[in-house]
Parts: sequence; C-alpha cells; structure tokens
Amino acid sequence: MTAYLIRRIGTSLVVILGVSIFIFLLLHLIYPSPAQDILGAKATQAAVNSWNRQHGFDNPWIVQYWHYLVNMLQGNFGYSYKLNQSVTSLFAGRWMRSLYLSGISLIIALVIAIPLGIYQAAKRNTIGDNVVTSLAFTTYAMPSFFLALILIQVFALSIPIFSYEASQSTSVLAVMLDWHAMALPIANLTLLSVAGFSRYMRSSSMDTLAQDYIKAARAKGLPERLVLYRHLLRNASLPMVTLVGLSIPSLLAGNLITEQVFNYPGLGLLFYTALQNVDYNVLLAYTLLGAILTVVGNLVADLALTAADPRIRLA
Repeated sequence: MTAYLIRRIGTSLVVILGVSIFIFLLLHLIYPSPAQDILGAKATQAAVNSWNRQHGFDNPWIVQYWHYLVNMLQGNFGYSYKLNQSVTSLFAGRWMRSLYLSGISLIIALVIAIPLGIYQAAKRNTIGDNVVTSLAFTTYAMPSFFLALILIQVFALSIPIFSYEASQSTSVLAVMLDWHAMALPIANLTLLSVAGFSRYMRSSSMDTLAQDYIKAARAKGLPERLVLYRHLLRNASLPMVTLVGLSIPSLLAGNLITEQVFNYPGLGLLFYTALQNVDYNVLLAYTLLGAILTVVGNLVADLALTAADPRIRLA
C-alpha cells in the first residue's frame, strides 16, 4: 500500500508539472503580455516595452515559467494588475465560499442519488423508474445556466420564495445560514449532480442485484430492505467513489456558471470577471487550480477505492 501511494503521488506531481507547463505556454502564446490592457490602448510602444522589462515579460517564456513556478511553490500566484491585489489574497477571500457551494451541493446530491439509484434498480422498468429516468435525462442534458434561469423565473420571480441573487456576505458562516439566498444556487448544482449520479448508481445496483450473494440472501428469506441496504449498498456504491473524485473539477467549472448567474462572490465569478478584464495571473491561477483538482480528485478516488474494496488491496 505504501509503495502504491508513493507511486501515485509521484505520478500526480509529474502530471501537474506537465499540465502547468502546457497551460503557461498556451496562455503565453495567446496573450504574451498584459501591458497594453494595463497601460491603456493609447500607451506608446516604448511604455509597453518598459513595463514588460520591469515585470519580466521581456524574458523567454521558459524563464518566465521558471520564475512563476518558484513563486508558486512559495505560495505566490502573481499579482492582479486589474484589481491591484495579489492573486493569493483574492483566492483566500473567496475559496471558502466556493468550497461551501460545491461541498454542500455534492453532499445533498449523494444523499438523494444513492437511494434513488437503488430504488430505480429494485423497481426497474416500472412507472416510477421510467418517470425518474425521464427527469434525470432531462436535467442531465440541460445546460447549467438554463436550469439556473428556470429556477430564478419560477422560485424567485413567479413564486417569490427565494432570492434571485446569492448571498453577498464575506462571512462563510453568514452564507451558510442564509438559506433564502443560497437555496437556488445550491439547488442548481445539486440537480445537475443528482441526474448523473443516480444513473450511475442505478446501473451499478442492477449489476450487483444479479450477483449470486444477493440471490443467496433472498433465498434465506431476508427482507428486501435488508438485502438492499446490508448486502447491496456498499458494493453498488464503489463506482460512486471514483465518480465523486472525478466530479471535483467539474464542480469547479459548474461554479463558474452558477456563480456568474447568481452573482455569488466565489472563485467562479472571479474567473469570469478576470476573463472579461483579461487579468492574466488570475486566469492562469484558476486554470492551474482546475488542473490540480483534476489530478487530486483522481488520486483521492483511487486511494479511497483501494481503502473501501479489500479485493483491490489484495491485488
């Protein structure tokens, strides 16, 4: 187990390094210097060249990357010249709000999707299964922004139960307590996740129901409830461990759209603003964060699956 852990961590570090080089080079080719946007459209070429020399943008891209990598390892992700603030401080003030939005949506989605998937497998091809499947496919195929607009129209404008704007508080505790403002953003991400999770859980549960030990448990005369929740639940949930790990970066992308629609001051809205303002270092840091979350999500999923399934440890 220790050797496997060391191998996976080493591989993950190499992948993150390779991805960071690719992202930095790609962004450098598309947008080699932010000088023109910072100094203004009327800035002279001499002023632009001077600004590039002062901030190191006149160096070859590999030198710029090396300086960026050294600073990044020290916790310095650059400076936002548009917002006149370090990227680290910008992220520090927002990442907890994004984490709360993603985390609570993921937890609620799992609480709903796992029993829903088991119910669909146990009652497959019934009216209930067909109705839930139709709703899941409809939600799964729906763009995030479109679902958000429907929720706002129905539950904030037509039936004014919730707020059309997410909480604007800088306190995470205040955000957590403000359910009137946070209900729709959380519901938006939750519904999208439930649609995918329930389909995977249904498929996994159907495969598990066909196993011999399930047939043996039923032959012993165990109640169906015990068969499902004592013998089926753990084994059918194993693929969900991998799915949750792989969904971590997609939650970050989902935050981008959800936060923009509901004007929620998290990392997604920060990236959207930076994209409009061509804020070089914020764009680079957010993209690298997505890459790191992808690698970390895969690593955590592999380790969690290894811990949950003795057959993998024995192999």
